[in-house]
Amino acid sequence: MTTTDTGLLPVADRAGVRRATGRLLRADRRAFTAAVALNALSAGAGLAGPWLVGRIVDEVRAGHGVGAVDRLALWILLCSVAQLLLARWARYVGHRFGERTLARVREEYVDRVLALPASAVERAGTGDLTARGTADVATVGTTLRDVGPELLVCTVQALFVLGAVFALDPVLGLFGVLGLTPIWLALRWYLRRARDGYLAEGAATSEVAEIVAATAAGARTVEAFRLRRRRITANRDALEKSRRTRFYTLRLRSVFFPAVEVTYSVPVVGVLLLGGWLHERGAVGVGAVVAAALYLRQFTEPLDQILMRVEQLQSSGASFARVEGLAQAPRAEAEGGCPEPADDRIDVRGVRYAYERGGEVLRGVDLTVRPGERLAVVGPSGAGKTTLSRLLAGIDTPGAGTVTVGGVPIASLEPERLRRQVVLVTQEHHVFLGTVRDNLLIAEPTATDADLWAALTAVDADDWVRALPSSLDTPLGPNGHPTDGSQAQQLALARVVLADPHTLILDEATALLDPTTARHTERALAAVLESRTVIAIAHRLHTAHDADRVAVMEDGRLTELGTHDELVAANGAYAALWRTWHGDTAAEAQGVPGRITP
Repeated sequence: MTTTDTGLLPVADRAGVRRATGRLLRADRRAFTAAVALNALSAGAGLAGPWLVGRIVDEVRAGHGVGAVDRLALWILLCSVAQLLLARWARYVGHRFGERTLARVREEYVDRVLALPASAVERAGTGDLTARGTADVATVGTTLRDVGPELLVCTVQALFVLGAVFALDPVLGLFGVLGLTPIWLALRWYLRRARDGYLAEGAATSEVAEIVAATAAGARTVEAFRLRRRRITANRDALEKSRRTRFYTLRLRSVFFPAVEVTYSVPVVGVLLLGGWLHERGAVGVGAVVAAALYLRQFTEPLDQILMRVEQLQSSGASFARVEGLAQAPRAEAEGGCPEPADDRIDVRGVRYAYERGGEVLRGVDLTVRPGERLAVVGPSGAGKTTLSRLLAGIDTPGAGTVTVGGVPIASLEPERLRRQVVLVTQEHHVFLGTVRDNLLIAEPTATDADLWAALTAVDADDWVRALPSSLDTPLGPNGHPTDGSQAQQLALARVVLADPHTLILDEATALLDPTTARHTERALAAVLESRTVIAIAHRLHTAHDADRVAVMEDGRLTELGTHDELVAANGAYAALWRTWHGDTAAEAQGVPGRITP
């Protein structure tokens, strides 16, 4: 198993690709066997032509009349028609096999992507996954639909043609095969270099997709911080790298194909010269020499197609290696099964965490979250609040220490169990293409219309959804009803209500709502999720005021823990935050501009 040059997502090695190919062939073995059989029959019918031409030559030399030639010519016509019909049937079966197999590849890819841990997806970036799921899967699809059947047809034809030459005369057959040696040497040279070249090209394409997507998504940030030149330079560097990898594979093809084209005539010329020499010595007839030369001339067409398809196979093989590589990526589900949590208590013990390219973010955090508790986590930016929320949601695993629910590590829970146990909601929401109903049923496919409306009402989204042209059945997205940030946020929160997790973690989940709506929504969620645990990363301190307990994070450490009243009375970091925020809100109420809240 190898990886891309970014080292993020794995790439299947040759053995893995072969195993995956065998698995796909076995999944539809009847269609594959039928395609092979039909191609064999088609190739067999095509062999009759050169042999019958050789017979015609022998018949004419023997002095037989026109009738014998006409009978043989009729057989040539019948065999040509049979070859045409069998070849079309074989291609039809092959294309159907290819489409079904491509569907399996796509479904497996989606299943594997959904099984990836969220942390692995974030490290990989959208570019690599997008490139694999679009360009690479499309290349594999072209191979299965077009290249595969054509290669199968040409391979069977080539083998039958060579077999026919050996059947006519073993010496001529051996000489014809020896004449293919230059082609074999050129092919060997090409294959040694092509796979690595195409893998590098695919990795460069992923990098371009990642940089372009990141630049487009962060366009406003780029403008605000005047990063335009830096982002242009990064895009140009990625494009230059992609250009170099593409030119490398182009140079390989520029050497390989001309070398092959020059050597196509070598076997034919060689057999004609050797056949004439043998004929002079009475070792072989003229008809056999003519038939052998025609066979080898006929052999160049399937051989040319095979070599072209082999070149395409190198590209698609590299793409398939990238697609199949996800099978070796770390999966979200626990290996060997995972015990059920004894209860819903969350324990954080001695947790430390550091990102790959940064210092330690969490420094020995200890925390217990009781079932059904409302906990607010507050603190200045960079204190580690969001990182802690990701560990509590099982997205990341701690570098040291443990995060458990009911005595079981949260990150080891199987995806379905984890999603029912803990749900993290941030301010980054996604509206899926489809109707409002489709966007909600993702969370709970068995939900009734009454359940959907109850969830929308809980998050104050029922009014604007009822105002839509088709209510729940109104399409959303670019070709439907556009949604703003607050509406997308409300849909995400409605999905949370439908999912009904035991523990809900809100990290700026209502940041795009106005303060009044945000507070109302949070209280409505608390009412709907009564007896459930709610952990809120609080940026508006009214959330902390309403919570059962407040945890204060500073510089990666948990410095204070208690109720709102206890912490205010303690006159520590939380009390200072509360006084600052409370004074600002009072000033705002009097029409005085307040300071930015922590």
